[in-house]
Amino acid sequence: MSNNLRHLRVFLAVVDTRSVTRAAEACFVSQPAVTQALGKVESMAGLALFSRTRQGLFATDAGEALARRVRRCFGYLDPALSDLAPRLKMTATHAQLQALIAVRETGNFTLAAKRLGLAQPTVHRAVSQIEGEATRPLFERTSFGIVATRAADALAQAARLAFAEIAQAETDLAELMQREAGQIVVGAMPLSRACILPDAIVRFRALGRTIPVQVVEGHYEDLLSGLRRGEIDFLIGALRDPVPIADVVQEPLFSDSVVLVAGPGHPLARAPSLTPAMMADYPFVVAPEGTPIRSHFNSIFERAGSPAPSRLVETSSVILMRELLERSDHLGCVSNCQAEAEIAHGLMVALPFDLSSTERPIGLTLRSGFLPTAAQALFLRLMREATAAFGSS
Repeated sequence: MSNNLRHLRVFLAVVDTRSVTRAAEACFVSQPAVTQALGKVESMAGLALFSRTRQGLFATDAGEALARRVRRCFGYLDPALSDLAPRLKMTATHAQLQALIAVRETGNFTLAAKRLGLAQPTVHRAVSQIEGEATRPLFERTSFGIVATRAADALAQAARLAFAEIAQAETDLAELMQREAGQIVVGAMPLSRACILPDAIVRFRALGRTIPVQVVEGHYEDLLSGLRRGEIDFLIGALRDPVPIADVVQEPLFSDSVVLVAGPGHPLARAPSLTPAMMADYPFVVAPEGTPIRSHFNSIFERAGSPAPSRLVETSSVILMRELLERSDHLGCVSNCQAEAEIAHGLMVALPFDLSSTERPIGLTLRSGFLPTAAQALFLRLMREATAAFGSS
């Protein structure tokens, strides 16, 4: 898909005015320039975007699909450009904005140039051109390197989301040609990797979908940042209360709780009941600090006034937990859904300790106003169906 922002603005003007002449007037360019821009956009789209009649140019289904994404692109981008300088809406280029994003993320012109495969002076010039229009610096030099100003942060974020919409447009157009394009990027928290995503992916493939599904793992804060930048399509896992930031929405799907587990041969595995004091002397495998499960684990001992275990292994890996429980006297604190399969196969034993109060919502986190492609919408539906079945089991 074309990354030429001026061509995309011209294309949108033709969609809105249904006229090359009026689009030329609206964009302050010549009619031949409009015709040339349309030709390049249509060529890169690989589809006819207009039906040409005596009454004017009317967008085809492909044209409407592209226009929808282009509107969303400029809906993100234009307010941020206008805040810097009104002229930037017409002068800023894709290359300049890519340079801005790279410098913002690397904090260094040389590293940004390497990321983009360009010479350092080229990247520096691209950012300087935006600064020239804005009549203000977008980066401050400090002893720690280059730091983006608030305005640069806002523009880089808007540009990321704008470019994500253009990438989505390629997928939308491919769907119209009954081709597969793009990919699905899921930010997956530990629970979803064990019991939600496998079912959704298997069913997705069974329906004949071939596009790549990239599963991104990491700390919640990192996944949330990737989602907000447009690098991740949606998150699946434990929801946060309250919603962490205003530009994302959460969709609860089912509830999960925490369970304490041990290996089948552990001394406490057959105990009729347990207290925090009985468990405090054993080493534990637990989730990292800052996670909902870790908060529940800490509260077990805080409420009882008992010293918390000091020998901890912090991990989100159920596989590591399972191996430690099998080979030692470690205990574990984990999501009930994550442990369910291990318990069913006799690899772990659920300990008799009531944690029904730890119930928490599991679901999706999406950008506000997110418009999925057909493939993404299908994958979301399959995850909803998988969690509905899982939550009722």
